[in-house]
Amino acid sequence: MDLSRLRREARDAPESGIVAVMNYARGKEGLIPLWAGEGDLSTPDFITRAASESLARGETFYTWQRGLPELRDALAAYASALYGTTLAPERFVVTGSGMHAIQLALAALAGAGDEVVYIGPAWPNFAGAAGVNGSIPVEVSLDFDAARGWSLDIDKLRAAIGPKTRALFVNTPSNPTGWTADEATLRAILALSRATGLAIIADEIYSRFYYEGQRAPSFHDVMEPEEAILFVNSFSKNWAMTGWRVGWIEAPQAYGGVLENLIQYSNSGVAAFMQRGAIAALQEGGAFVDAQVERAHQARDIFVSRLRATNRVALTPPEGAFYAFFAVDGLEDTRAAAFAIADEARVGLAPGTAFGPTGPRFLRACFHRRLDEVEASADRLAAWISRLP
Repeated sequence: MDLSRLRREARDAPESGIVAVMNYARGKEGLIPLWAGEGDLSTPDFITRAASESLARGETFYTWQRGLPELRDALAAYASALYGTTLAPERFVVTGSGMHAIQLALAALAGAGDEVVYIGPAWPNFAGAAGVNGSIPVEVSLDFDAARGWSLDIDKLRAAIGPKTRALFVNTPSNPTGWTADEATLRAILALSRATGLAIIADEIYSRFYYEGQRAPSFHDVMEPEEAILFVNSFSKNWAMTGWRVGWIEAPQAYGGVLENLIQYSNSGVAAFMQRGAIAALQEGGAFVDAQVERAHQARDIFVSRLRATNRVALTPPEGAFYAFFAVDGLEDTRAAAFAIADEARVGLAPGTAFGPTGPRFLRACFHRRLDEVEASADRLAAWISRLP
């Protein structure tokens, strides 16, 4: 069929390299799926119960565009405690997922022909969303050293900024690399944004999955009140709610009306019963998050140790998030390798080709699963690697 009636940006939206492998291998007997960015735990009962009770009360009508006042209060309390500051509920709007939060931030900041600079290798959905929006994603690649891991060259970031740049997108801890910006790096990025007049979209979704302390360093630690930073976040990772599609944006209060209008013209608000579950997550989910992070920490150590023992894998322990992004000596075509590994080792991985120009020689594994499955998948991969020429 002729697709010329569709916008070029829509036609050119790339197929996800991750989904391609998933569609190929989903349902293979005995396969351990490490391809998607989610754990293996279902949403806890105290969260689903709150949503069910809301449904039983008949909370099925249109609701507040910015989110239930009770949820915005809970978000403000949660973030204030996490970052050791005081954040007003007026800074928060509820979105239909972290992805929706990113789309809204892009819609607010960049349009057709504008450039948005981001740090890669990166989760492909940001660049994809920017392209569909009509803006131009510009990647600045992290540097990789097999001994020291991933690092950001601020001069490279500065050089990527041009007259069409409207915003910087910073994901830390990073999907897929686990790179986590330290406070000095955050200060340098913030100084650059101030000097150039650019807004920052801060994706700190994995901030709790940090293995050197309670949380990862944050722009909250270095910013002044009401700076032009839009924090995009999600309930998916911390509280095992990936299928719920509930997230939030924290932004200067002055942006609230604009964001509310963008919500009106996208999803018109998140269902009230889902927001009731989100409130329960924030107010009752502390122990659940702590347990998830501790398990992911153990899983990281198991997975990294086993693969590095092959002496053929370039992999440093990620500081944050729950991914191992690794290269195998002599393996260049990781897309083909991901399909072969699914067939021959019965492990589902995401090919590095999905994560931008720096990614193709790497593979990504999500190790946020039961420890016995992490051990089994690492053993299978190590055995597969040992058979390579």
